[in-house]
Amino acid sequence: MARSKEFDPDAALHRAMGLFWEKGYEATSMADLVEHLGIGRASIYATFGGKSELYLRAYDRYLENGTDIAGPLGRADPVLPAVRALVERFAHESAHDTARRGCFVVNTAVELAPHDARLARRVEANWDAIESALALALERARDRGELAADKDPRALARFLLTVMQGMRVIGKSSTDPARLHDTAAQALSVLT
Repeated sequence: MARSKEFDPDAALHRAMGLFWEKGYEATSMADLVEHLGIGRASIYATFGGKSELYLRAYDRYLENGTDIAGPLGRADPVLPAVRALVERFAHESAHDTARRGCFVVNTAVELAPHDARLARRVEANWDAIESALALALERARDRGELAADKDPRALARFLLTVMQGMRVIGKSSTDPARLHDTAAQALSVLT
């Protein structure tokens, strides 16, 4: 008869996500995971398949718990205030991230995506989704006359995505919220 698990795998995954988010992949050892999760190494391997697989699942969990960007942008009427609010939200969250954890996706992009094709694809998929949601919203804004007819929604979406992700990087180390709020304001000036 098989032994039942003496821990909740879902709760362990959530705790692992928090640890990876705080420390990063390389700085998190298996010993750290054993201690933080309160389960044995063999149980981690049996349940998650090892550190790399656990990180992939933690990344996916982060996305599952993330904020829906496409929905609010797709329903916004008028559109540009919702786009502005999104960019300003990224600035605000980045400026007030007192734990300096940043964004799990951006952290993954910087630390692991250059060396791990699976994670690179996941990061690109996330950024493609944000870019597409922004582009569709900006197309609607242009069609409604909120955005000048000569503006390129796709190029603007790519620009705003890059700015928002850059703010996540700056927010990890900057203690100057004005840097992020000024960046958001300058980025949003291209919409007028």
